Amino acid sequence: MEHKTTFLPQEFLAQARDGKNLNAQDIHAFINGIKTGATSPAQIGAFVMAVRLSGLGKNNIVDLTCALRDSGDVLRWDLDGPVVDKHSTGGVGDNVSLILAPILAALGAYVPMISGAGLGHTGGTLDKLSSIQGYKIDADNHVFKNVVTNIGCAIIGQTDALAPADKVLYATRSATAAVDSIALITASILSKKLAEGLDALVLDIKSGNGAMMQTKTEAEELASSLVEVARGAGVKTSALITDMNQPLASAAGNSLEVINALNLLKSESHDLRLKDVTLKLCAKLLADCELAVDEQQGYEKAKTVLENGMAAEKFAQMVSALGGPNNILENDTCLPKANIVQDIKAEKSGVIKTIDTRSIGMAVIVLGGGRKKPDDKIDYSTGFDNLAELGTKINQGDILARIHAADKDTAFEASKMLRASYIIENGEK
Repeated sequence: MEHKTTFLPQEFLAQARDGKNLNAQDIHAFINGIKTGATSPAQIGAFVMAVRLSGLGKNNIVDLTCALRDSGDVLRWDLDGPVVDKHSTGGVGDNVSLILAPILAALGAYVPMISGAGLGHTGGTLDKLSSIQGYKIDADNHVFKNVVTNIGCAIIGQTDALAPADKVLYATRSATAAVDSIALITASILSKKLAEGLDALVLDIKSGNGAMMQTKTEAEELASSLVEVARGAGVKTSALITDMNQPLASAAGNSLEVINALNLLKSESHDLRLKDVTLKLCAKLLADCELAVDEQQGYEKAKTVLENGMAAEKFAQMVSALGGPNNILENDTCLPKANIVQDIKAEKSGVIKTIDTRSIGMAVIVLGGGRKKPDDKIDYSTGFDNLAELGTKINQGDILARIHAADKDTAFEASKMLRASYIIENGEK
């Protein structure tokens, strides 16, 4: 007869502090204690700092991820196609989710996407969707599952029943300067995604001056950790490292990014980088879940449903099913419009050599399109569109961007920030 050993949190924390391999059952007991109250806030803080300073082995990151996932509901599906999703590490003008989910749904996959609000200078998918009048980002699991089953995709926010222990762990990381731990980032991201009951996952790891990971080396380290741990937890996973040294879309700001996504879905957009990144992510998922023989075929299949309007129709159906308008493809009056709309013009001629992407994200916050504090209300109408790209040859007086602002003061301040974020130098492209 096997005797169950008593879990001793002090011993567990000492092992974590010293960088030793941890027992999987102890990790589950510790995380379960967050739910029950058996694990104290001091012990949570000690664990977070121990992992931040001493690291965590890959097997233990898998154990931690699964423990966080299992702290709440794990969705179960009985569908006639694969259940898939995408996660991005965030950036500026990153509205890929709004385009990717309906593309995949149009090709027979099911996409139960749990997304988040903006964090720091990075925009959040939930904030973009919240700009659509009536759209319910807080739909319960019953509605969520029905929309996924009937439409093929649904994008909502994290419910209290999904990986609740991760919320506590994340808040502790934020309060103890441990947000940058690769092990804790990995477990936090994947616990929520794996709670969706996925067959396959693709990761969009941003790299550059507008990303959490500033260098390609940092991005590769995070991508490797995420892929290895997700696969260790039993989900087919791949990753794509994409550039965030300029906004991905030509718009930054909530309703403006929805309009931008709608334009691409309706083939009325020339955002070629956004289109290519979205199709490449779709291609990886389609190949991984065997809806395409390889990534090349997946890319072409995704491109077809994007260009023939099938993906646009799926997006419209999803919006309607989650409380939004029935005619969003024909009428964007359900999206708020800013009081002030004006062009921001270049003050010199030359070639755009550098764009401070993070600064553009911060300018959106100045306009009210992001949060300075977690409980701030957002003005969904504000931001920028018509953003000029890197490498563009530009003359004095040409348009760098168009600003959408609530008042003259914020328009003036954000316009200065936008101009300063563009480095224009003489010389050939």
